[in-house]
Amino acid sequence: MHKFHEVTARLEQALSKISHEDLDILEEVKEQVELVLAQFRRAKGRVDVPDVELYEDLLSLYNKSNDAAADPEVLRRLAEKLQLVGIAELMRESLALHEMVSASGGDPGAIFEKMSNLLKEIKDFVQTENPNLDAPAREKNLPPSSSGAQTTTVGNHKAPVIPDDFRCPISLELMKDPVIVSTGQTYERSCIEKWLEQGHRTCPKTQQTLSNPALTPNYVLRSLIAQWCEANGIEPPKRPSSSQPSKTKIACSPAELTKIQILLCKLSSSNPEDQRTAAGEIRLLAKRNADNRVAIAEAGAIPLLVKILSTPDSRTQEHAVTALLNLSICEDNKGSIISSGAVPGIVQVLKKGSMEARENAAATLFSLSVVDENKVAIGASGAIPPLVTLLSEGTQRGKKDAATALFNLCIYQGNKGKTVRAGVIPTLMRLLTEPGGGMVDEALAILAILASHPEAKSAIGAAKAMPVLVDFIGNGLPRNKENAAAVLVHLCAGDQ
Repeated sequence: MHKFHEVTARLEQALSKISHEDLDILEEVKEQVELVLAQFRRAKGRVDVPDVELYEDLLSLYNKSNDAAADPEVLRRLAEKLQLVGIAELMRESLALHEMVSASGGDPGAIFEKMSNLLKEIKDFVQTENPNLDAPAREKNLPPSSSGAQTTTVGNHKAPVIPDDFRCPISLELMKDPVIVSTGQTYERSCIEKWLEQGHRTCPKTQQTLSNPALTPNYVLRSLIAQWCEANGIEPPKRPSSSQPSKTKIACSPAELTKIQILLCKLSSSNPEDQRTAAGEIRLLAKRNADNRVAIAEAGAIPLLVKILSTPDSRTQEHAVTALLNLSICEDNKGSIISSGAVPGIVQVLKKGSMEARENAAATLFSLSVVDENKVAIGASGAIPPLVTLLSEGTQRGKKDAATALFNLCIYQGNKGKTVRAGVIPTLMRLLTEPGGGMVDEALAILAILASHPEAKSAIGAAKAMPVLVDFIGNGLPRNKENAAAVLVHLCAGDQ
């Protein structure tokens, strides 16, 4: 706006110096020149207050440091003047911003980051001032945060601010189905799919060329988002489900398909040696690539693998459970594994198999429990006590597999009491105090997600956890400080 007035003043000055009375021009032209000159003079002394205010508001927000809090009044004026008062308008603006950066063909650098942060500030304000907006993972009345999450207050409304890591960089919304692109950035699946469908072959945030269009589910981030939602009294976002199950095209060669059929014949034979050999080869084929995982499942291997989980041969059992683990990496196979009745057999391996088989059984249960409805079935199958046992006595890898599975299962409220009754609290406290144990992150994360449960509060209090948690708040890493603080907040809110 200031530049407009500067240009206007220069034009007025230039026209004033021209003696158009001496020029051989028509009277009509002279009148037009006089009219334009008069308009320039009026504009010179006139300031459009709303536009200047908009310019100054944008500039102040654009130039502020990331740590400084934005003035709510500035955010309100910007939202109204820019007509960014609804989720749809904000998402369109965000997509337009990414389109602009992509079209420029250059490095987005600091300018893009600042513009993106500016839009995020406005979005936070709009959602906290209007908590009834139709936004994912929000409810009409949100209680104050109890996990150390920042809370924004506008008027009489309180709503926790979504951590930046949990937002899709495109939509700025809490992610439901986070996926990783080849550059390592994470996006909401539907947003990045739309971006790719529009013909883009770059990462929207970094503008790096994508080496391939593959989207890898970010299971860890999805679990962390669910934990944060529960700690803040928000219903965890549900992944959008398709009414028609997706069918992945099989890209295996005829020779490979023939090999799979031969292995399945051996797998279904009564010869223990053939079963062991076939299960081992299927395990390796399923590990190799996604096409094999689809082809093996389509050929009918899953029910046969489930059947031999109960074999007395420990090596065959280990091959079978590991093959199911590798097959479960494919999203389409998770439902087939559950519907084939695999969970009881996997739990049996978790209880009585070799150490490697037990570890792979725990990893399989984690992979399957990523689907929300499977958490209930796995928790009801008796899987939690042997997972707690593995957390206590397994190898380092086994402990991590067990911890990850327990964390994911405890996102479902009904599994929390079962986990506490299985004796997990003393085990977690021991992991927290083991010198060089390497399980502090996992132990604190599980404690944080359990701490809201009444039985967990009693058990944590009985374990005399307070001094240990306080020590982590003073000396731990940022993530550990946050989880330790969340546990203490829950404890102090109860009777302990």
